[in-house]
Amino acid sequence: MKPVRLPAAATLALPRWALFALGLLYILPGLIGRDPWKNDDAASFGIMWTMAHGTWQDWLWPNIAGLSMPDEGPLAFWLGALGMKLFGWLLGDVMAARVGTIAIFLIGVSSLWFATFNLGRRQDAQPLRLAFGGQPEPDDFGRTLADAAVLIYLGCLGLLLHSHETTSEALQVSLTAFMLYRTVRYVEAPSLRNAALSGLAIGLLTLTRGWVTPVFLMLAVFACTRLLAQPVLRALRDLGLALLVAAAVAAVWLVPAEALHPYHQQPLQAWMDWNLHQVALPTLAAFKYFFRVGVWFFWPAWPFAGWAVWAWRRQRLALHIVVPLAFVTMGTLLSLSTETPEQGQLLVLLPPLAVMAAFGLLTMKRGAINAIDWFSVMALTLCGAVIWLFWIAKLTGWPAQFAKNALKLVPGFTPEVGLVAVPVALLATAGWFALVHWRVSRRPTVLWRAVVLSSGGVILIWILLMTLFLPDVNYSKSYASVARQIAQKIPSKADCIETNVGPAQRASFAYYAQLPFTGVEGGRCELLLLQDSTKVRDNREIQPQHRGKQWVLIWEGRRPADRSERFRLYRRVD
Repeated sequence: MKPVRLPAAATLALPRWALFALGLLYILPGLIGRDPWKNDDAASFGIMWTMAHGTWQDWLWPNIAGLSMPDEGPLAFWLGALGMKLFGWLLGDVMAARVGTIAIFLIGVSSLWFATFNLGRRQDAQPLRLAFGGQPEPDDFGRTLADAAVLIYLGCLGLLLHSHETTSEALQVSLTAFMLYRTVRYVEAPSLRNAALSGLAIGLLTLTRGWVTPVFLMLAVFACTRLLAQPVLRALRDLGLALLVAAAVAAVWLVPAEALHPYHQQPLQAWMDWNLHQVALPTLAAFKYFFRVGVWFFWPAWPFAGWAVWAWRRQRLALHIVVPLAFVTMGTLLSLSTETPEQGQLLVLLPPLAVMAAFGLLTMKRGAINAIDWFSVMALTLCGAVIWLFWIAKLTGWPAQFAKNALKLVPGFTPEVGLVAVPVALLATAGWFALVHWRVSRRPTVLWRAVVLSSGGVILIWILLMTLFLPDVNYSKSYASVARQIAQKIPSKADCIETNVGPAQRASFAYYAQLPFTGVEGGRCELLLLQDSTKVRDNREIQPQHRGKQWVLIWEGRRPADRSERFRLYRRVD
């Protein structure tokens, strides 16, 4: 027997304008006015910027102002570079690159919504018929579940930062959602057309971050066909077609890159080497990382998803359980099969977990839902209050301890009141209290009531951080100020600079200071820019060819927020 009894009143869909507004409130803060930060975000932006302002070789051999980056794949960088080409004159290169980030986010959310909708309107997912009628219509039921899945997805803590970065991970998680949707369509109606569209998703994933993740996801698709007892030969035929389509999509980059040898390099070999290092036997470190980070990374999806597996155990071969569970299983195996676990590998699990969690909501007891609601209200309201208190403290000096803690992270920074940021933060806070009042006073019976506060609270916290503290974070995580200092010390006749700086630093210096770094093929330059640590001796950190009396120090500096990192600019005298 199905575990669900639900009246039609519980399946009122979230208004389209409200869902759209939540999506905009989620994705826009953190994109507008934010500098590229000192991590993969800046490095990825550097690849995009080099492509947009470089030659055809830069599009085939990803690099950051001459620093080769043949890992992953070029698709995410192509999108960012295309955004610069189309909108850079209007928005500036940084914001223009993020137009692609917005499009990527919309693809992921739309794919997740339609995947859940198609699963939810199936007959095997429908609630039991009530004795006197009044059960929901299949389409209404599917729309409500889809809304709930999107709200859970937006509330996942692990998605928050990664979805706002111009990285391949952001595109990978959206394409995983697209792959999930195409798998749902295929197992519902196996056909060559649906198999080919699944192959398109596989090919795009391959161009985004290598072939390892697509292989695991294809195994998930094959597992679905076996669990659903579909004909083996047809499944193998369709998966073969999907592989051919995927190979054709990947060939869009690999064939011309291998034939033309940009910068005399071999992209296919470098790309394959990187892929082979992405998979290994499961390790104890990977297990520890998965459970230690996953507890908060997958919140609030994992409790609902776990409950869905238990509640629907008697219908374990139902499509809405088989497909997301297969993706979760293979995604978990992928996350564990690595020597160097990272958060980017965990992102693959978020779309299927959100789908499973939506079906888990159906059978949650009212007491459990109320407990989650009150936890969200108390925890997120407290977080919001603390953020406001720190903001007041850094401006006024009271409370003194809060002010000290806030300002010690950004030494030398002068706080100021943002004329636009503060009203936006106030409106977001007022909207949060209005949402809480609606939930408490109306006590709605709609299915998505259990997660609207979680997602709304996460959006509130993000808006507060990206308005009240965005100048602080830019000051702390951006290399813009250091780049401008270096630019003032570069002789006008300098033709190139040798350097050992990392990808994020190189991207920031090339963009903000237009430093003429050596190209992919290297060269001998009159200037040398070194990045090192004040805690490590030079003879252990600096390469031998960059030591000696032939180099004269002409500048030394660092970011005020980092006391150990140091940059030194030298001029050759021999």
